[in-house]
Amino acid sequence: MRQRLRFLLGHEPVELEAIDPTLTVLEWLRRVAYRRGTKEGCAEGDCGACSVVIAEPEDGRLRYRAINACIRFMATLDGCQLLTVEDLKAPDGTLHPVQAAMVDSHGSQCGFCTPGFVMTLFALHQNGDTALSRGRIDDALAGNLCRCTGYGPIIEAARRMRETPGAVAHLAHREAEVLARLDSWRDGETLAIGEGGRMIYAPTELDALLDLAADHPQATILAGATDVGLWVTKQQRRLDPVIWLGRVAGLARIEETEDAIHIGAGVTYAAAHERLAGLWPDVGELVRRLGAEQIRHAGTIGGNIANGSPIGDSPPWLIAAGATLHLAHRDGRRSLPLEEFFLAYGRQDRRPGEIVEAVSVPKPEAGTELRCYKISKRFDQDISAVCAGIQLRRDGDRIVEARIAYGGMAATPRRALRAEAALIGQPFAEATFRRAMAALAADFQPIDDMRASAAYRLKVAQNLLLKAYLEAEDATSPSLRLAGRREPVHV
Repeated sequence: MRQRLRFLLGHEPVELEAIDPTLTVLEWLRRVAYRRGTKEGCAEGDCGACSVVIAEPEDGRLRYRAINACIRFMATLDGCQLLTVEDLKAPDGTLHPVQAAMVDSHGSQCGFCTPGFVMTLFALHQNGDTALSRGRIDDALAGNLCRCTGYGPIIEAARRMRETPGAVAHLAHREAEVLARLDSWRDGETLAIGEGGRMIYAPTELDALLDLAADHPQATILAGATDVGLWVTKQQRRLDPVIWLGRVAGLARIEETEDAIHIGAGVTYAAAHERLAGLWPDVGELVRRLGAEQIRHAGTIGGNIANGSPIGDSPPWLIAAGATLHLAHRDGRRSLPLEEFFLAYGRQDRRPGEIVEAVSVPKPEAGTELRCYKISKRFDQDISAVCAGIQLRRDGDRIVEARIAYGGMAATPRRALRAEAALIGQPFAEATFRRAMAALAADFQPIDDMRASAAYRLKVAQNLLLKAYLEAEDATSPSLRLAGRREPVHV
């Protein structure tokens, strides 16, 4: 095992031999590295004031991703380059084009949020996105909150940054050097680092991960930290030990067969988005609204399942699509239908030392449609009040299969079995769906909470069934999908 964390801060190598396993990147930057351009706003990955960029080797080049430093643990930087707003301007003081465009467009008001906006736009700039439509810019900036409501000038800066002169050579000319350095650090060893007796482990092989999980059954298994990070920043939990699966290459793979897609537990939403949208357009739109890009660059589908939240956005559509969950333990593997994994609130069918390895989803058959809906108070980056996955298969004008699953309606994500029964074998007609809507009242008894009342949840769930019918009846009308200025990108 290697007991030294290695990464680049800008272009300077950093090696740390002792570190608190849950120390966040934000805390380290501000209190140790004294890079105070990166700000703390919400400490939960919501406002983007803490946005930084990490660069990692991918297919022979550097891939740049904006992330939330406030919920990212330091050990997860191993083998990466970390870039903050201080790295952007040239040594002679010349601004980067992103910074210059923000100045020229008057995109900074109080300035608190500005470094986060700049770093988000920097990742967009570095990755060579050329079709910067308003929708693409809005998606990129959805995770950055401007408290002075200065979005107009910031969006204008995004539009102008490619044509704005500025300093890029000091970064571009060293990309090969950075890539070589990061590649040289890929040693295949398990990282084991900690402080005060508390440890975080980061293996690179699946067998090593399973051994660690079996040897430390009380460990917190960490994927993207988009939820676990809040255990630390909001609940002040002292986690020990932590096992991070982000270095296990085999868990970050998406594999397709003729009849299914196989998604490893380490696959992020961003990595899966395009493949999922190609098979199920509605899932593409759902993922687009799941967190923000900073969250989707870190959060994983496997983590959303393992978390077991009753309001997780992935399980409803996965259950509706007939997904199978694969679990792994040092002593063997097993598979089960995803809906059987969720036993009760906060309790899943996962024994000590067992991890979520992957989820397999059958590809849609002919005549099958999958509809997904997320109901939340904000369009972007909000927790669902109700999330629905509705898969129907028709033979002519008759419904031959129905799988309907909801989140936010019970203590776990759950199928609506009575509503399904009211649809199967019946004509594809509004009257049929009205009967299924009535059956939902027997399927669920939702609760009141801060996000929605029980009555509202039930009414929304019923109306989403009717919406699925109306959309299937008029498939040429994508205007039913989204409101306002947003354009559906996968419909």
